[in-house]
Amino acid sequence: MIDKKLIKNIDFFLLLCIYLISAIGIIAISSATHVQETGSYSMVLRQVLWLAIATIAFIVIISIDYNFLGSYSTYIYILNIALLLLVMVIGHESKGAQSWIPLGPFNLQPSEFAKVAIIITLSKFLSEKEGPLNNLKDIFMVLLHVGAPFILIFVQPDLGTALVFVAITIGMLFVFGIDFRWILTGGITAAVTMPFVWFFALKEHQKNRILTFLNPSLDPLGAGYHAIQSKIAVGSGMLTGRGLYNGTQTQLNFLPESHTDFIFSVVGEEFGFIGASIVVVLYLIVVYRIIRIAMNAKDEFGMYICIGVVSMFLFQIFENIGMTIGLMPITGITLPFMSYGGSSLLANMMAVGLVVSVGMRRQKINF
Repeated sequence: MIDKKLIKNIDFFLLLCIYLISAIGIIAISSATHVQETGSYSMVLRQVLWLAIATIAFIVIISIDYNFLGSYSTYIYILNIALLLLVMVIGHESKGAQSWIPLGPFNLQPSEFAKVAIIITLSKFLSEKEGPLNNLKDIFMVLLHVGAPFILIFVQPDLGTALVFVAITIGMLFVFGIDFRWILTGGITAAVTMPFVWFFALKEHQKNRILTFLNPSLDPLGAGYHAIQSKIAVGSGMLTGRGLYNGTQTQLNFLPESHTDFIFSVVGEEFGFIGASIVVVLYLIVVYRIIRIAMNAKDEFGMYICIGVVSMFLFQIFENIGMTIGLMPITGITLPFMSYGGSSLLANMMAVGLVVSVGMRRQKINF
């Protein structure tokens, strides 16, 4: 049971925004999966079921003091690595990536939970570190900590999810405080290694995504097809949209992956600029509320957790919405709380649970 004195500290407005986003996502999924035409609510019901499961997980997370979870950070990290290794052995391959562990009727995606795990463990590491990161040993330890799961996810291959780890790390280190010389060194290193990554690390389809991002007309029926159809969908929605279940790109199946990666395109086409703007505003409110909780956290561990979560959300929101309107390359990153997918929804609600737990315990309870 949660103490009543803690319940009053829950940010209910944050939760309201998240559930509104989830509700809009479920409506958009119903359109993307043609429930009006086929009468099949299978994916919609699954998403609702996962939202219910995610809510239960959220309640469990906020019932536990986040510092208690921090005391088990080593075990969380080991379990995280073990699951990522397991997916390489028994993982199910889909769309060119071996990222899922089959569990009966469902598929578990460990990389989604790895993001939450790394937020907890890196927050614990930074909170116990005194002084700025100003020597090679400290930088190496951070890179090693994040690098292991990053590499295991990158080789699946899942570049998009791997890049989320980079965003989380940058956000947390920025708040922690890192010598500018190391930032400059990191930038130069990235620039120098870019040719190696391009020729030896990236798969052919990943290269094509980058090339067609720069010029979609290079392969309009292949790698550039997703980007072109998405921009047509969003643009055709204009101010007020074509109306629910009336989007031609969505209903005529011109828009690929409309229930997952391109769910925002469905919103843009059927609800227009107004509907898309409402979604963006809701996300901005979520980001603002998490930052506010971070600023009021009672300890550095809680603050870093919030910064890690908001960095994760910001990157995913910017990348996903950006790729639907041609501002970012297509990476397969889902839109938090909106895209279809149980692992993503569950992991994101667990992350929110951590943030709310920090906010609930921002002050000592006097009995």
